[in-house]
Amino acid sequence: MVKITKSRIELAGQTALVTGGTRGLGRDVASRLAEAGCDVFVCGRNAPESLPEGVHFSTCDVRDPQQAAAFVNEAALKTGRVDIIVNNAGGSPPHEAATASSRFAEALVRLNMLAPLYMAQAAHPYMAKAKYGCIVNIASVSGARPSPETAVYGAAKAGLLNLTQSLAQEWGKDGIRVNAIIAGLMSTENAEATYGNAGAQVKVGASMPLGRMGTGDDIAGAVLWLCSDLAEWVSGARVQVDGGGERPYFLELVRGN
Repeated sequence: MVKITKSRIELAGQTALVTGGTRGLGRDVASRLAEAGCDVFVCGRNAPESLPEGVHFSTCDVRDPQQAAAFVNEAALKTGRVDIIVNNAGGSPPHEAATASSRFAEALVRLNMLAPLYMAQAAHPYMAKAKYGCIVNIASVSGARPSPETAVYGAAKAGLLNLTQSLAQEWGKDGIRVNAIIAGLMSTENAEATYGNAGAQVKVGASMPLGRMGTGDDIAGAVLWLCSDLAEWVSGARVQVDGGGERPYFLELVRGN
């Protein structure tokens, strides 16, 4: 058997900002960017008990455009540059569309679609001046297929995918690449709320073509590639990191008959 080891991508000297980077997938992304040599800044509404080495925290609610801009400006003031934005903050609790309040819906759209726009807008002057920049939006399979019980979330993530391609076309002339990662079924610290207990999660993973659910390291690897020179002609892309995708449910129904 051939042993394959993960190659190391170097991003030394670059400044990277990761929203929602204090826990879950975002923390894994921030940690890997720091290991690659980036000065990494993460944000959240509450300070974490600990952070990976080389990662700096700022209190920020990215749903507020002024706070998002302040977060970006603070990193630029400290390092003199902004090279990478990873719009990771997002999510939604299950909620039926028929009873979703306008306040609930608007909050989800602000977090999952507008916050990435606010971060990108704040970073644009720095990236355009340098004629270099990489923005990675963490989207979801919920934005690429029906999303029952999280309809507003799915719609917001679908909007994020369109925003990604639109910004890629508008800002390409400024040397800015904008891409999206369509994250599949992920094993995170909150996985139980979505997929059930550990036994249920094992079954979900076994149903995937590659035999397991995704991890933060899977997403981080895709982020590193998109931010590297290996992807220097990749912009406006929707990179599916989903282990081969979900099997159509009807196949099991047919086999059951």
